[in-house]
Amino acid sequence: MNETKRTNEYAGRGDYHRHLDPHWSYAPIYRKKVRWVDEVLKNVPISDRLIDVGSGEGALVERYRQTGRNIIGVDTAYESPLVQRVNLLTLPFDDNSFDVVLLLDVLEHLQLLEQSKALVEMRRVLKRGGILVMTVPNLAHLHSRIKFLCSGKLTRTSAVERHPGDRPVSEYMELLSTAGFTIEQRGGIFPTVPIAFKAVNSYPKQMGWLVDLLDICLPFPSLAFLNTILARS
Repeated sequence: MNETKRTNEYAGRGDYHRHLDPHWSYAPIYRKKVRWVDEVLKNVPISDRLIDVGSGEGALVERYRQTGRNIIGVDTAYESPLVQRVNLLTLPFDDNSFDVVLLLDVLEHLQLLEQSKALVEMRRVLKRGGILVMTVPNLAHLHSRIKFLCSGKLTRTSAVERHPGDRPVSEYMELLSTAGFTIEQRGGIFPTVPIAFKAVNSYPKQMGWLVDLLDICLPFPSLAFLNTILARS
């Protein structure tokens, strides 16, 4: 498979994770998310088998293969030598195939009723005791709560056509438990204090440092835009 095939957002935006635009409003959060995954994988044996589910153009697959990791990528909207195009609800792998599943900013792109099916599928392909490394945006982040109190409207984590499965993170936690996962660690990236939230969204290259500062000052995942979750099958 030498040809690259793109659909959905990748058809219009190209390999935007591989060629990160510093003016992209999400760039500071994305960089911090990748740093978190790097830290998690330091504790994972190099021989373990990994799969990046919803890998997009395979930026992380390429990143970790360069360090000697045994990792593959799958996605519904991308196909390349690094990424296999599959249905995320019916992965073409045997039970207990992987030691680690990366599921990074994926569930929100699925319909609400598909999310539990996806998590059951992640657990199926994970070995017993395997690790799910997951991130999800949190519909109930601080700015969204304040906006709802003031106007009765929420601040969605993206346009509804991109994130049809937007939820408060507490609901994702319930889905994980129902799918049979045990949550071992949870953190947050960027508590969305209103003025800082606008500053980072408008000037991510210049104001991205606020993400790190607020993570230190307000270390409460329930208020953060993105939640990081480690769970075990």
